[in-house]
Order: sequence, then structure tokens, then C-alpha cells
Amino acid sequence: MVTVNVVVLAGSVAADPVQRRMPSGDEVTELRLSVPEAGKRLLPLPIAAWHATVGVQALDDIAKGDRVLVHGQLVRRFYRSGAGARSLTEVVASGIKKLEEPVSTG
Repeated sequence: MVTVNVVVLAGSVAADPVQRRMPSGDEVTELRLSVPEAGKRLLPLPIAAWHATVGVQALDDIAKGDRVLVHGQLVRRFYRSGAGARSLTEVVASGIKKLEEPVSTG
């Protein structure tokens, strides 16, 4: 059996990225990406970009409203909180590229 877990998304950054340092010392930038869905609805998706994998330079100039291309894999995490067991499905990025704004001819 062959399994494939590859995600490629193009969309707009919905909120300013948040950088965190984990207890292990690893750094991660979390962002929400608004991706167009059928029917012109925007689907907000959580993205985790680990600095060791993606590179800090790729994340330095990304801000709310920027158009980006993200490639990575879908991951589901389970954790406990005060309300009990919870889960989160997110895209763990292996690369992020800021897309250039189209040049208007007018």
C-alpha cells in the first residue's frame, strides 16, 4: 500500500504570524492561511512552520494580507486541556514562498 501526504496551498495570510519557542528550544511560526473554497468561501487553515525545516529567512517578511504558497503535509495532533482531550489538524510546512502581487495594467 502506498500512502501520500502532500499539501500545496496558495492563499492569503489571515492574521499576523506568531513566533514561539518550544521548551525543547525549537522555534516555530504559526499562521492562518485563508484559502478559497468552492463557492467563493474562504477556508482558514492553521499552518506550522518550524524554523529548522523552513528557514527563518523565508518567514521574516511574511505578514497579514500577504499572498503565499505553502507546501508540506497534513498532521493531526492530540492534546489535553482543561476541557478534556482535544485534537488539531494543521499543515506542517516544509516550504513557504511569498508570492508577488500581480502588476496591474491600467
